[in-house]
Amino acid sequence: MKRTQYLVIGLGTVGQSIAETLYESGCDVMAVDVDQALVDAMNGRVTHAVVADAADPDALEAIDAASFDVAIVTIATDLRATVITMLLKEAGIPMVIAKASDEMHGRLLRRVGADQIIFPERDMGRRIARNLVSGTILDYIELSPDFSLIEIKPQPAWVGVELGALNLRGKMGINVVAVRSGEHVKVDVGPRTVFRADDVLLVMGEQRTLEKLSHAR
Repeated sequence: MKRTQYLVIGLGTVGQSIAETLYESGCDVMAVDVDQALVDAMNGRVTHAVVADAADPDALEAIDAASFDVAIVTIATDLRATVITMLLKEAGIPMVIAKASDEMHGRLLRRVGADQIIFPERDMGRRIARNLVSGTILDYIELSPDFSLIEIKPQPAWVGVELGALNLRGKMGINVVAVRSGEHVKVDVGPRTVFRADDVLLVMGEQRTLEKLSHAR
């Protein structure tokens, strides 16, 4: 099976983190930036690291950008990020993910064809704030304005009881997607699954339901 080819443009903190994580996960990754020092720092940490100006159509052609399955644009400058996103879509890349500085920039990126927008600073701020005000949430990922995934410790009343008997879906409107016990992650969660006090649950549900759950003790 052909591995997905990723093109990461912009090697600031976010770009480096994305590129390294993809590479460590076994993906083919080309990292691109105009800064030689940043590119040199990525050698050995991605499949290929290249100095190129992605806002130049000729440069994109030279690195064969059109051959990539996914491109991720993490350029700090709004105008350059928008131009690069537009050029990548014009090159025919199926999935272009772009980092936006704010909502207005996100709207502009969508207008030029971005398939997905990320707001790293905003999303991280929300995660930190929610974790601080919550007594039980360990981590939080917003899937949409209405639905989220959270990592949470089981409530005392859940420990030692089969999931089917708890009926969390019917009573609380939440779904347990996975259970982490130490280093082991169980994804085939079913009615006979029993939680231990030190388990970590990956739970999906509506935002308002999870907010109530986050304050439960």
